[in-house]
Amino acid sequence: MSSNDTTIIRKSIREKIRIAHELLATLGDSLRGDRRISELLADLQMKTAASRQAMFDLGIVSICRFCEDEDGGSCCGRGIEDKYDPVLLLTNLLLGIRLPEQRFQTDSCYFLGREGCCLEARDVICVNYLCRKLQTVIPPHDLIRLQTLNGEELDAAFALTEAIKKFICHESRCKSPG
Repeated sequence: MSSNDTTIIRKSIREKIRIAHELLATLGDSLRGDRRISELLADLQMKTAASRQAMFDLGIVSICRFCEDEDGGSCCGRGIEDKYDPVLLLTNLLLGIRLPEQRFQTDSCYFLGREGCCLEARDVICVNYLCRKLQTVIPPHDLIRLQTLNGEELDAAFALTEAIKKFICHESRCKSPG
């Protein structure tokens, strides 16, 4: 990890959101107008929709909501948001996601709202993590199907964020965002 990467990780989530909004303001139209990035945005939306639908179909969303509301809190605890960098947040902005201006609950992830996670493009830990309870109630064949969809979502997110980074690098003569 470069020292610039370490600096970005240490920034507050509000600072990362500010940087993402600045990038959108300066490069948003150009990014949206780039054919490759537009294709990758559409691909990510399709893959995200498929994995989210599987989570609903398998009851994961309702199990997680019960855990959050009735069992004292979910896995989406405070600090998870620190995994996010300005490029992944910019990706969400390009997807039309409105990033929150403040935390909904003090002990939860900054992006966990009343209806669950507000992000479409999420960090790998947020996509892949399944608690022990979920692992025991979901049949193995369904877990495999979900993990396959999650992998496709993560591949699409990675391809898109890498394309955005290259675009930013080209536009700013390779200064890292943030």
